[in-house]
Amino acid sequence: MIIPGSTSQEVAAELAAELGEPLSAVEYDWFADGETLVRVPETDDLAIVVASTVSSDAHVELLQLQDAAGQRADEVITVLPYMGYGRQDEAFEPGQPVSARAMARAISTGTDRVLTVNPHEEAVTDFFDVPCASVDAAGRLADPLPALSDPLFLSPDAGAIGLAETVRDAYGGGEADYFEKVRHSDTEVEIKPSDASTTDRDVVLIDDIIATGSTMSTAIAQLSEPNRIFATCVHPMLAANARTKLANAGVNAVYGTDTIERAVSSVSVAPVIAEKL
Repeated sequence: MIIPGSTSQEVAAELAAELGEPLSAVEYDWFADGETLVRVPETDDLAIVVASTVSSDAHVELLQLQDAAGQRADEVITVLPYMGYGRQDEAFEPGQPVSARAMARAISTGTDRVLTVNPHEEAVTDFFDVPCASVDAAGRLADPLPALSDPLFLSPDAGAIGLAETVRDAYGGGEADYFEKVRHSDTEVEIKPSDASTTDRDVVLIDDIIATGSTMSTAIAQLSEPNRIFATCVHPMLAANARTKLANAGVNAVYGTDTIERAVSSVSVAPVIAEKL
């Protein structure tokens, strides 16, 4: 049975349809002091908890869902379409926590294994105390793209070129490249595609997550006379005015998956999750 978190009802429903599993009608409530409360009215021997931890409240809700499901299920699998705090995979300054590790350890207490979609760093899967595997959903981003003219698929840096190549291959053609940072001084940094020309081409920008939109907007400003610009990401956080930033930067359309449910969530990751279950 699929047990959906309140932040992941769409992807949970899609996954239930993919697997032919029933979908639990979880009830969500809050106490007067703001504490959350969930109720899982029914479950099977196997409970698949599907919950993106997009906030601290969502983390607490996930732990409650695991505990409630585990009271009657023989096995609990936790699916994290988006793992919050996953980008804090090291202590960036002395005295700071490795938040990804702290969250992983807490989540591990209520589950038998974990799947997470495109973590910012693959190494976070090692923080879990139970088996954890990542799911690559980048190829799904090719589905909502329109017909492209001489497409160029660009990642934000060399380390993410695999994302661009995956989307390019799923689309069925085009060139893949990445943005290269050239430092001219302590304060001046030039960002440009490393090799490929963007003139008169449809450019598809690919990243694992769009959070504030600042990185992508800065990159777009370095493109030379592109035909159209499309911004894609697995996790469309789009915090604050991120969508406005992208529109003002000249993006024609933004496409994301349903790991984080937003207006731009154009395709579901459920099929690739189902393959891993």
